[in-house]
Amino acid sequence: MTPFEGPSAPAGSDAAPAPAAVGAAPGPTAPAPDGSDVPVRADGVQLLGTVPGSGYRTAPALVRRGDGQTIQLTPLLYAVLEAVDGERAFDQVAEAVGAAVGRQVRAEDVETLCDAKLRTLGLLRKADGSDPQLKRSNPLLALRFRYVVTDPEVTRRVTAPFALLFAPVVVVLLVAAFLAVCTWVLMHKGLASATHQAFDQPALLLAVFALTVVSAGFHEFGHAAAARYGGATPGAMGTGLYLVWPAFYTDVTDSYRLGRAGRVRTDLGGLYFNAIVAVVMFGVWFGTGWDAILLIIATQVLQMVRQLAPLVRFDGYHVLADVTGVPDLYHRIKPTLLSLLPQHWNDPEARVLKPWARAVVTTWVLVVVPMLAFSTVMMVLSFPRVAGTAWASVARQWARLQVQLGDGDVLAVLVRVLSIVAIALPVLGVVLIVSRLVRRVAVGTWRSTEGHPVRRGLAGLAAVAVVAGLGWAWWPQPGTYRPIQAYERGTLGDAVNATLARSGAPTPIAEGRLGSGRAILPKGMRLPSADAPQLAVVMVPRPGQTAPDGSALPTWVFPFDRPAPPGEGDTQALAVNTTDGTSLYDVAFALVWADGDTVTNTNEAYALASCTDCQAVAVAFQVVVIVGDAHVAVPQNIAAAVNYSCVRCVTQALATQLVVTLSGPLSAQSTAQLQALWAQIAQFGQSIRDVPLDQLQSRVDAYEEQILAILRKDPAWVEPSAGSTPTGTATTGPPTVSSTTGPTGATPSTGTGGSGTSTSSTPTGTDTGTAPAPSGSSSASTTSSPSASTDATASVTSSPEASAAGDVASATTTP
Repeated sequence: MTPFEGPSAPAGSDAAPAPAAVGAAPGPTAPAPDGSDVPVRADGVQLLGTVPGSGYRTAPALVRRGDGQTIQLTPLLYAVLEAVDGERAFDQVAEAVGAAVGRQVRAEDVETLCDAKLRTLGLLRKADGSDPQLKRSNPLLALRFRYVVTDPEVTRRVTAPFALLFAPVVVVLLVAAFLAVCTWVLMHKGLASATHQAFDQPALLLAVFALTVVSAGFHEFGHAAAARYGGATPGAMGTGLYLVWPAFYTDVTDSYRLGRAGRVRTDLGGLYFNAIVAVVMFGVWFGTGWDAILLIIATQVLQMVRQLAPLVRFDGYHVLADVTGVPDLYHRIKPTLLSLLPQHWNDPEARVLKPWARAVVTTWVLVVVPMLAFSTVMMVLSFPRVAGTAWASVARQWARLQVQLGDGDVLAVLVRVLSIVAIALPVLGVVLIVSRLVRRVAVGTWRSTEGHPVRRGLAGLAAVAVVAGLGWAWWPQPGTYRPIQAYERGTLGDAVNATLARSGAPTPIAEGRLGSGRAILPKGMRLPSADAPQLAVVMVPRPGQTAPDGSALPTWVFPFDRPAPPGEGDTQALAVNTTDGTSLYDVAFALVWADGDTVTNTNEAYALASCTDCQAVAVAFQVVVIVGDAHVAVPQNIAAAVNYSCVRCVTQALATQLVVTLSGPLSAQSTAQLQALWAQIAQFGQSIRDVPLDQLQSRVDAYEEQILAILRKDPAWVEPSAGSTPTGTATTGPPTVSSTTGPTGATPSTGTGGSGTSTSSTPTGTDTGTAPAPSGSSSASTTSSPSASTDATASVTSSPEASAAGDVASATTTP
């Protein structure tokens, strides 16, 4: 089935229960009027015979009633029905059945089977000679509101010429042409110009829509023609509603007379005719040059892909059913699930299929049942958003329709009407499916629990829970019926996060999906809404980062942009603490050798906190060794410590940058000494949490002095020239050691503590960690660096109101 249907397999494999054993005593029968000992088939009953290539160990036989319902019978029941011709009495029928099954059958046995089985199934007339009252099976995933367009005679006459298209040579040529057309359209030509032309000219868009609908009807011709080519007789063709879309259908029940190949050909006949439509439309495009026609080729491909899905009663479902020889797979769901339980492994119902067919059907059940259950749950949960979107879309289409109606543009008005219908159908379909599902489950549960008050009570509690769940999912709340926006991705993960957000559970913010987080807005500003949105800075954590406990990181809570990541040759230590009662350290140390004409490295340390009783410390130490001449030196050394919405919190940022110049490479001895010293510095970074805050500056200064002591003894050392400036401007001679001292001072208030600028480098190592928070707050302090280096430190303590969410720590280095 397409949005407009496919071959109809048995409308339900209402397999008859196992018949009474031959030779069993007949049950009591009511006195029959004259002639009642001659059973008569009900009007319209057709014997389809045993299914060739059946997946059952004992191949069942199929019978079709006058109302179109196909019924699966055991071989014995089918033999009895076949022997009933309206002239034979029970004893004569018993004689014919005995000859057919190869064992003795008594008239009383036949009478029991006729009364208890065949009349119950509506295959025989009642004892008084009247036709039985027939009731078709009503599967949940069945075609609804059927309307017959052509009777069987018209169908056979109309589709007869198309059977010639299934000649093998014709099939090969058309399939090859279809593949060539699809490759050219989708891989070379593209559909952009076709889409633009169709929507730019409403007449062409209507033509595309009309031809797509006609192609759906032609799809059904394919099923009927394939059945006729194989020797079966197609039945009526018509239309109805399947799931949420209009659908065409063709009755090809008679194809069950065919072998497996013939049935599969019938199932695939509709897809084959879709391919023919695509080839014909390519010819039309070639003759007219209308690119919009190419959209019809795309719709044929989309229909074919969807038709092959074996989950619902599309063509792929019927192909799987006919390949396995199991006419109605949905009737095998319950027996298959029960057969997975150890206590039912040897049940007769679990062993009716051949081993290979049972394996295929079990796999299908294990895939389909979870997917259908998940789809149903997601359909219910997403319905408010879909309904809200449909309502907003219908309102826009209606407004445009009124404008175009006033302009007298009839074609544009028709496009709007079709758009409104297409928007409304899915919403109405969801309501129909949910209402039928609830009704079916309620009625079935009520009947199955009759006489079992405890079970009925539990079922009642479950029903209350379901109603409460529907109420929770569909009850109007802020944002529940919000229209879907263009920026939303609409993935399954987004749907789950949206559900968690409505339940009050915290969900992280990510691009294109709804989540919860904190944003900074000016005091007194009107809060934004969906109808009146406002710009706000809401930063999200870097991908792949998590809090120490593995949970998602919080959003950016500070009233300024997050520091940009370091570039090539830069160092950055960034400690962001938003968790109460913790200390967070971030360290970035780097030793860089520069031999280019330009030195523009940056060294940054940022310590940011928004929490209570917490601490954030960032230390960045960068050493840049310039080998040779550098004509431009513009280093930057930056430190910033910020407390925002903090109570009893300490932040300290220390950025130290040392830039020296050598006339050439270091000697082997100096290189070994420097490597040994740098190993000690790296170890210091690993254990920096054990160093008191007031000693960080002195420890870093000591390492600076040791580095300078090693370099000064090397023959390549270049003494700083007099008058060198910390700005790193270009010089004609060899650059000198430059240094700057960052600003000093910090105040116990919310805001930035301080920053400084100097030269820079590329980091070679990072370290992050957490430790217990200090019991109190520390004073702000800054110190100056020696003449051969630059330091910028700032620490801030403050105690305004607090709010905490989590930890963010990153120490990023780019060699």
